[in-house]
Amino acid sequence: MSKTSSMGRGIMALLAVGSRTKEGLPGGTVADIAADLGKDRSQVSRSLRGAQQEGFLERTEQRSYTLDWSLFTDAQLLTERRLQTDGATALEGLAAETNEGCFLGVLNGDSTVTIGERVPAGSDLVGSWLGRPYPAYCSDAGQALLWQASDSEVRTILADVAFVGHGPNTPVDIEDFLTRLHAARRRGYSIVDEEAEPGLYSLAVPVRDFKDEVVAALQVVGPKARLEPKREAGAAALVSWGKWLESALGHSSSQ
Repeated sequence: MSKTSSMGRGIMALLAVGSRTKEGLPGGTVADIAADLGKDRSQVSRSLRGAQQEGFLERTEQRSYTLDWSLFTDAQLLTERRLQTDGATALEGLAAETNEGCFLGVLNGDSTVTIGERVPAGSDLVGSWLGRPYPAYCSDAGQALLWQASDSEVRTILADVAFVGHGPNTPVDIEDFLTRLHAARRRGYSIVDEEAEPGLYSLAVPVRDFKDEVVAALQVVGPKARLEPKREAGAAALVSWGKWLESALGHSSSQ
């Protein structure tokens, strides 16, 4: 057999173990994985041993193969570091193109938290948002960070949230928020128009990592009177830098 086909079998076996883990099962034996894949046991056994030797899998005393979580922990730490370093590059580039305040946010429970910012002198934004939480239902980053969440997941996340009006256009309830989220997905980016505070306007896109999971939101924020008229140009720059940052995090456009 060719080296490529051997690699393909190894990936299939690894994904099969991952699927069992996702279903809440404690990994699987050679017989389990062979049955899942409909493959010969000896062939599957070689693939599992190879994945174990490469550090992707562990073998328990019960002869069951499980994911080696240390590998995924290392990958997660790498993603967080790249968000800080490459995120700073994306913020610099985006701010230079838009001359508006640019931010990078993450989700923390039902709030968003800013982890990076670049605020040009002429942006009219005062103070720093670094480390400050803001309600996800009306924050500049909220819709983008919940981009991949199902309606039921959004309802669960925001179930205990009181929809307090922070601006004239703040969503009034979860269903209102979902309507805006659905529109943002169709558009390709979110628009938060005086939802966070009066006069404030923002655009945001989700940032996905190598697992195709949203790990951050990239945002352009400014006064509505100035940013709304140049929305299309701002959105184009935002989408472009968002894709650049996703690529830096290992996300493939084919995912």
